[in-house]
Amino acid sequence: MKLTVAQLAERVGAELVGDGCGQIIAVGSIETAGANDVTFITNDRHIARLEKSGAGVVIAGKRIAGLAKPQLIVKNVDAALIETLKIFAPKLKAAAEGIAPTAKVGQNVKIAKGVSVGAGAVIDDGAAIGENSVIAGGCKIGENSKVGKNCRLDSNVAVYHNCTIGDNVIIQANSTIGSTGFGYSFIDGSHRLIPHNGGVVIEDFVEIGANCCVDRAKFGNTIIGAGTKIDNLVQIAHNVIIGKCCLVAAQVGISGSCRIGDGVVLAGQVGLVDNIEIGNGTMIGAQAGVMSGTEAGARLLGSPAMDIRDAMKVFGLMKRLPKLAESLKQLHKRIEILEAAEDDKK
Repeated sequence: MKLTVAQLAERVGAELVGDGCGQIIAVGSIETAGANDVTFITNDRHIARLEKSGAGVVIAGKRIAGLAKPQLIVKNVDAALIETLKIFAPKLKAAAEGIAPTAKVGQNVKIAKGVSVGAGAVIDDGAAIGENSVIAGGCKIGENSKVGKNCRLDSNVAVYHNCTIGDNVIIQANSTIGSTGFGYSFIDGSHRLIPHNGGVVIEDFVEIGANCCVDRAKFGNTIIGAGTKIDNLVQIAHNVIIGKCCLVAAQVGISGSCRIGDGVVLAGQVGLVDNIEIGNGTMIGAQAGVMSGTEAGARLLGSPAMDIRDAMKVFGLMKRLPKLAESLKQLHKRIEILEAAEDDKK
C-alpha cells in the first residue's frame, strides 16, 4: 500500500498541516520511522524526540508549533492510529471458503455459508458454525458446540463439547475452551476428580489471546462477557463469570467461581483466590494477589492486594527497611552498652 500524505489524511479524517505530496508506505515508531513512514504522538513529553525523528508525517491530537514535517491533526490519536495500521497491514491471503479436503466433519453438523474450515480441522457431531467464520487448520470443535457468525479461531484452537461461542469472537492459536476444571476431593487416601458437567459461554466480541485456557463449569457455565479482551497465557477456572468489556492481561490466573464485574482491568500476573467477587470498574495492578472481594471502582496493588494508596505507603517503607534495620542494630548495641554500665554499678 502506498498513499500520499493528503490521501492518508482523507482516509483517517485528519486535518492536514503542511505538504501533502509525500509518499507513505508504512507506520513506524518515533525512533525508527523513515521518510516514507507515518508516526504518532500522544503526549507532549515526546515532542523533543519527534523533532529528531526521520518520519515523513506525524499523527497528533493538536498542532505542534515549529515542527517542519507534515502533521495529521485528529480528535483521537489512538483511533486514527488503529485505522492507519489497518491501511498498511500486510496483505495476507484470505482464508478460502469451504471445507479443506483433510478436515473431518461429523454427523448432523451445521455449517453456514461463507465458512472456512482449514486443513486437519475436526468438527464433531452436532456442532454448528455460523456465517463467515474461519476455523483454521488443526482446530477441534467438540460435540454439540456452537460457534457464531464472523468468528476467527486460529490454528489448533480446541473447543470441547457443549460450549457456546457468540458472534465476532477471536480466539488465537493454541487456546483451549472447555477443558475440565481443576476440582478434586481427597477421598480414601487419594485425590478424586470432581465431574465437570457444565459448559462455557463466550459472548459476542470477545477476544482471547494465544495459549489461554477457559475451564468448563462443574454445573451451569463458565461465562466470558461481551466485549471482554483477554491477553495470552491466561487461566480462567471453572464456573468463573467475567463481566462485559473487561481487560485481562497476560499470565493472570482466576480461580474457580470468581465473579468479576463489568469494566474490570486485571494487569499482568494478577492472581485471584477462589469464590470472590470483584466489583464493576475495579483496576488491579500487576502481580497483585487478591485474597478477598472488592467494592465497585476499587484500585488495588500488591500481594496481598490492598488499596493503592496503602500499597504505595508500604512500598515506600520497604525501600527504607535496610536503613531501619541498621538503625535498630545500632540502637541494640547502645542498649547493650547502657545495660552493661548499669550492671557494673551494682
